[in-house]
Amino acid sequence: MNAFTLLPFIVLIAAMFLMTRSAKKKQQQAANMRNEVQPGSGVRTIGGMYATVKEVNEDTVLLDAGPGVDLLFAKNAIGAVLTDDEYNRIVHGIEHDLKSDADIVPDDASSLTETDESAAAAASDDKAVDLGKKDAAEDKADEADEAPEAAEAKADEEPKKTDGDTDAK
Repeated sequence: MNAFTLLPFIVLIAAMFLMTRSAKKKQQQAANMRNEVQPGSGVRTIGGMYATVKEVNEDTVLLDAGPGVDLLFAKNAIGAVLTDDEYNRIVHGIEHDLKSDADIVPDDASSLTETDESAAAAASDDKAVDLGKKDAAEDKADEADEAPEAAEAKADEEPKKTDGDTDAK
């Protein structure tokens, strides 16, 4: 047998080995995470529900989803164990700011506009800036001032419109 005919089979077997190996690692990490769940930690289930662990048993976990709401889940249903800061941010909306002395960014753009009286007065004193464009009224006045010969020259330069019959074929 030729080595080139065996090469695709070797590559295929190697790829399958690497894929199963990475999948086993992910499964092992998920199992370790579920086994290390402690009462009081915040979790997210695979269904997307956020709750606090109340009690951990061999194969089940009792979760506190709200006041008076206790739910019994299988350990396999725990999707992620969250840190306290992350759980409080998602569930309670409490932001834990590590940079307490940093500037606070406003939610709207109204505070970004100038409210200083002198800036408003300076803006009102500005005169119109000529950008080299003419108004439509000025254009009409300029055309009326032109000599009739110039108007005829312009008309001669423009291509004449036809009804669609042309000599070119």
